[in-house]
Amino acid sequence: MPGQTFSAASARDLGTSLLNLDRFLLRMPKVELHVHLEGSMRPALLLELARRHGVTLPADDEGGLKRWFRFKSFEHFVEVYLTCSRCLRDAEDFYLLARDFLAEQASQNVVWSEVHFTISTHLSNGCDGEAVRGALDQAIGEAERDLGISMKLIPDIVRNVGLPSADATIEWALADRTGRVAAIGLAGIENGYPNEPFREHFEAARKAGLGLVAHAGEHGGPDSIRSVLDVVGPDRLDHGVRAIDDPELLAELRDRKIPLDITPSSNLCLGVYPDLASHPFDRLRRAGIAVNVGSDDPPFFDTNLTREYARLAETFHYGPNELGELSIAALRAAFLPAERKAALETEFRARLTELTEC
Repeated sequence: MPGQTFSAASARDLGTSLLNLDRFLLRMPKVELHVHLEGSMRPALLLELARRHGVTLPADDEGGLKRWFRFKSFEHFVEVYLTCSRCLRDAEDFYLLARDFLAEQASQNVVWSEVHFTISTHLSNGCDGEAVRGALDQAIGEAERDLGISMKLIPDIVRNVGLPSADATIEWALADRTGRVAAIGLAGIENGYPNEPFREHFEAARKAGLGLVAHAGEHGGPDSIRSVLDVVGPDRLDHGVRAIDDPELLAELRDRKIPLDITPSSNLCLGVYPDLASHPFDRLRRAGIAVNVGSDDPPFFDTNLTREYARLAETFHYGPNELGELSIAALRAAFLPAERKAALETEFRARLTELTEC
């Protein structure tokens, strides 16, 4: 800071503090509610799948693909995302993707994830929906047994793709007998694509006992959020950050206790805010909104859940108590039975106490 000097001792103390916070964040038990399975594909796995299926990529080694993955523009992001999706051809591919994702979550102590998944893309690419389901079920079951973590799926309806795709999504979700589907989601481009055509899909999902989640309030403003509240009646909002622009809407979200699954780094990359200091995450939290943290499409935005927490801590000066409460907020917003949620919160709080006392 201007006019302030640091001694060697104070610099060491600062370095120790940051190192301790990094250790705390890595060991802190976490829940992630806003991450996309296809968008979690790492370059090494994409390279393996592309070679298996004879797909030509912009680079033929992992280093080159890492450079290609770096966010450049929304159009480039879509190109990378669709390339990853095209390389998912058979059941084993989906098994490998889920297994790799869950191993990464376990390495960060993310014990529960609710993962967006665009099944309609894969059905339109000719994949066998039941084979895909079986592969994902196998990977999740192995993670529960071997890693002590789990996840459920949120099949997404994509606004800008149309009704046949939405029909296929809800049919696949409602046919589930594995218990691996937590909710139905609404994703895709907000501006110019109405939510109304999908009202019946979400009514069917609610009647079936599934949760409801919708992307809104990212590039679309408060009106986009209001439309989703009317048409979908969501249990949670993905993003929702533009609610900060409308005090009445903000009060409604608070009063209705609708959590926001916020992904700060992707908001910055996609130009919603210029930098993290300008991001409304902390203002939303202080306004009484139940905010939680997600990574969205981690390899594409050079992040993961632990880094998202670290960036928030650095920018908004959060300590272990605030970070732990954000983790608890995500757990409370999850689609878990009340008894399981209460048991996990007890475990989380005990572990958080251990970590802060170390």
